[in-house]
Amino acid sequence: MMSAVGDAVHVMPLIHAIKAHTPSSRITWVLQPGPATLVRGHPLVDDIVVFDRSRGWRAFLHTRRELAARHFDVVLALQVYFKAGLITGFTHAPVKLGFDRARARDANWLFTTHRIAPHAGQHVQDQYVEFLDALGIPHGPPHWTLGPWNDEERAWQRDFHSQFNRPIAPIVVATSKAAKDWIPERWAEVCHMLWHEFGLQPVLVGGRSPREVAAEATIQRLAPMAHSALGSGLRRLAAIFDGAAVVLSPDTGPLHLAVALRTPVISLFGYTNPKRVGPYDFSRDLMIDAYGDPGEDYPLDMTYRLARMERITVADVRAMLMRWQERYRQP
Repeated sequence: MMSAVGDAVHVMPLIHAIKAHTPSSRITWVLQPGPATLVRGHPLVDDIVVFDRSRGWRAFLHTRRELAARHFDVVLALQVYFKAGLITGFTHAPVKLGFDRARARDANWLFTTHRIAPHAGQHVQDQYVEFLDALGIPHGPPHWTLGPWNDEERAWQRDFHSQFNRPIAPIVVATSKAAKDWIPERWAEVCHMLWHEFGLQPVLVGGRSPREVAAEATIQRLAPMAHSALGSGLRRLAAIFDGAAVVLSPDTGPLHLAVALRTPVISLFGYTNPKRVGPYDFSRDLMIDAYGDPGEDYPLDMTYRLARMERITVADVRAMLMRWQERYRQP
């Protein structure tokens, strides 16, 4: 599982289950640089091979050399894209377990030796747990280990949160796809609401892409009380979320990071199917679902729906903040 941060979070419970079942197992994870920053230092991950896609074809040569020096008993091909199939092909193992042909896009099944059984559509978290079932590894509810792992990171976390005189509410201002973003002007209205009605400090989080920086500028112009922590990086983002009162986010990796940390998260869905990629087992009651029409029992599939995020109103977010205050807010 090389790329998406949300998927990397979803894979972590597999590592917990494998290590709980066989503590002597040694786990190597092939990752791209972004999610690698989140995983590096994880107490259950023994080895990381970084696949830096920005290096073009050199990235494949580097990864092939790295994997040539390692021999495995089992490879889990969790990502169904052609580039991931090539990496699977570089590994040396008698068992390369992947998805069934119906779900292995980009001919990914050609690179595996064994495949999990076909299954009807389900949440991505359950989809990855199928690999544990195929390996005969027992498992319970998902378990994650995240957040600050060393004294330096814990000190940074204390310093960050100590600068505010009220609980913080991080807002994920944008995603990897514009169709999943919410309108910055509405985020600004929410910032005023957080500050004046709920006594919370809005904190803008995310990367420093042009779209995120543009959203930051709009929000801070209209809501100057919003503090920006854009560009903090995934490890520090986990430290920010770990001490937050509530997170507000569209469908993107940090949303699932908040769920894993058990920080309440108000999630905004319109482009992607929340039955498949929504909050898994925590804060689902705080989800705003603009993907479906009122009363629609839409199927659990991978269909994207355009122009749905704009249906979400500031009043919708306020309603979820009221629910958060009633059900989740700590004294």
